[in-house]
Amino acid sequence: MAWMAGTAMTREERLDRFMARANMIYYATHDPFADFTTSPEISQVFGEVIGIWAAVAWQMLGSPDPVLLAEAGPGRGTLMADALRAVGRAAPGFAAALRVHLIETSPRLRTAQAARVPGAAWHDSLDSVPEAPMILLANEFLDALPIRQFVRRGDGWTERFVADGAWIEQPADAAEVPPGRDAAEGQIVELNEPARAFAAALAGRLQRHPGAALLVDYGPARSAAGDSLQALARRKPIDPLSAAGSADLTAHVDFADIAQTARSAGAAVQGPVTQGAFLSALGVFRRTEALARGRTPPQAAAVRDGTHRLTGPAAMGDLFKVLAITSPGCGALPGFAVG
Repeated sequence: MAWMAGTAMTREERLDRFMARANMIYYATHDPFADFTTSPEISQVFGEVIGIWAAVAWQMLGSPDPVLLAEAGPGRGTLMADALRAVGRAAPGFAAALRVHLIETSPRLRTAQAARVPGAAWHDSLDSVPEAPMILLANEFLDALPIRQFVRRGDGWTERFVADGAWIEQPADAAEVPPGRDAAEGQIVELNEPARAFAAALAGRLQRHPGAALLVDYGPARSAAGDSLQALARRKPIDPLSAAGSADLTAHVDFADIAQTARSAGAAVQGPVTQGAFLSALGVFRRTEALARGRTPPQAAAVRDGTHRLTGPAAMGDLFKVLAITSPGCGALPGFAVG
């Protein structure tokens, strides 16, 4: 891609700052589910099996009472509502011990969440969630956090800025570029500093109190060079540099980087594993068939189709990964081998 260096005459905004501003406007003014769908919206079995996963994790952590069941980026509250329904049926002890906390900044989405999860407590960030034993869920939360992009140019690096709907590159400090990406000339290396900060903050909490965090998102298991920035509007891709707030901006999650950050901050890590393998290990097909029984053939087919979308290798099953960050010494959680 052709590029030009920025000049003093150009109004520039570093990519992560543009992305943060764009998403703040977007989530304040749009119904995001008109533009994309997420796993909990595809099938209720997603939230149900994750709810049971959380109950088992709670038992493995010593059944602390009370315990926070928190969710970062809870969308319309669908995942949490489905999880709580399953927990109420299958794990009454956990249901009695848990206190629901939701991390959400959008007033529009908080209203939708309140209708599905009455009695929850809301927070703008992890910082204000009380210090206590905690199980945290985060489905498609990290992908919306703002990234920086660095471009290999000869023996050095530039960083991408946005100026009037076009890319501008400025010289970058090589020390800021994540290592080990093997970028060739013109290739991009991405850095998600807020995701690193979130993982480090989680790790700190999980050292102070027993707990586990389940992170589900799309991206590679291993770090690599590549441009993953994308924008969706009306369920179709558009130019990410469109007017700020006109689309949801996301990027692939670097799971290896998140895992290394959490380990360096003192937590233990399990995974990542593919979403298909994780849900299969949790019995998603067994739950799907139970849900399909007694329904009309078209309804049963829709239930099975939803699970196929979640687990199929050509659908979401391989692209989406699942990573657990836990307190040190936590045993192997359902869906994971020790890693």
